[in-house]
Amino acid sequence: MDSNSASYNAGQAKGQAEEKASGLMDQAKNAAQSAKESLQETGQQLQAKAQESSEAAKDSANKS
Repeated sequence: MDSNSASYNAGQAKGQAEEKASGLMDQAKNAAQSAKESLQETGQQLQAKAQESSEAAKDSANKS
């Protein structure tokens, strides 16, 4: 194997490794974004339930 061939193969391997790393980073970003959206939705649902509970407690207190 001459030095040009070895250099070419090394470049190919590096390119493939960079491509794979880029793909893994994209997957990680997508997973993080999905988790963030899920947590935001859960937070909004909890906030709405807390508001409903607060209003129910006020209504109950006013009826007493």
